[in-house]
Amino acid sequence: MGFRKKNKSPPVLSHEFVIQNHADMVSCLAMIILLGLMFEVTAKFAIMFITVQYNCSAFSCICNVFYWSCIPPQFEPVNLYQYGPKDVATVFFYLLIAVILHALIQEYILDKMNRRLHLSKTKHSKFNESGQLAAFYLFSFIWGCSILTAEDFATNPTFLWEGYPHTHMVFQVKFFYICQIAYWLHALPELYFQKVRKEDIPRQLYYICLYVVHITGAYVLNLHRLGLVLLVPHYLVELLFHASRLFYFSDENKQKGFTLWALLFVIARLLTLTLSVLTFGFGLPRTENQGFSLAEGNFNVLTIRMTCLAAICLTQAWMMWKFINFQLKKWREHSQNQASKKKMVSPKSKPHKREPTRGEYSRTSASSQTPRQT
Repeated sequence: MGFRKKNKSPPVLSHEFVIQNHADMVSCLAMIILLGLMFEVTAKFAIMFITVQYNCSAFSCICNVFYWSCIPPQFEPVNLYQYGPKDVATVFFYLLIAVILHALIQEYILDKMNRRLHLSKTKHSKFNESGQLAAFYLFSFIWGCSILTAEDFATNPTFLWEGYPHTHMVFQVKFFYICQIAYWLHALPELYFQKVRKEDIPRQLYYICLYVVHITGAYVLNLHRLGLVLLVPHYLVELLFHASRLFYFSDENKQKGFTLWALLFVIARLLTLTLSVLTFGFGLPRTENQGFSLAEGNFNVLTIRMTCLAAICLTQAWMMWKFINFQLKKWREHSQNQASKKKMVSPKSKPHKREPTRGEYSRTSASSQTPRQT
């Protein structure tokens, strides 16, 4: 496909060769999977990678679970899905798609903007990171809002725990989670493909692993309703931050977005803690289905509830700690900049009148005593 223009031809299968051509190689692998649909022998394997698996009849599912409590009374046919081991193959395929899209955004948008801005190496790396994440957060936020709006879910918070276990999902919800897991898993090899600096790798690994663990946990534990509701406002806050950082790199005077981000960040943390405590502390303990059953997908026991709640609370506390340190650092830098500007702008002290020396004083007094000549 030729995503990048190669000035040199590095040795085949060397590190530089893989980095320069990784998008082309991944594209070939995705094309091979797609070509498998053309042959009857390989179609049943290829379709496992491409389409969402574990579809179940809507009518049989309605008899077992009153999904979302908002299905029309006439019971229109709705495709509902469960999760299973075959989802690993689907996640792998869309991980390949995420790598290809990552390369397209980098090559045709971010690299062109970097050439115009002439950023330093440090800002160049952060600009690429924010550009990729801003595009993903924008897409995910719009997609998540459309799902919540279509299901009329945000109007009743009790849907977070009513009817648990929520073993059935509509197509959009399942596909949303498949794409989310695939994207954050693709971010791990991108640390190598994008030549991320060693000092930035630990920071990025932290939040990538947190996303993978939390999203996968919500998907496997049948807590996709809660996960979806918590992800949408969180993605909005993160979108605002990375968009503000992009504007800041283009013009350092544009910093108003960070103020709005700081306010929404605190609100999102409080909202996350509130909904989590309501779900795990008050909602799920009062539902009828109590117990642990892998076959039924029921994980409504005290140990799992407290583990999930502790994981969310610790993550929010860690994020608030990083946020406070970030704000304190910015405040110190701002104070130092203001102090240095005051020193540069402050007017010079006016010179005092010089006191005459003893010789000058004697001459001036002598001249004043000399009579004028007529």
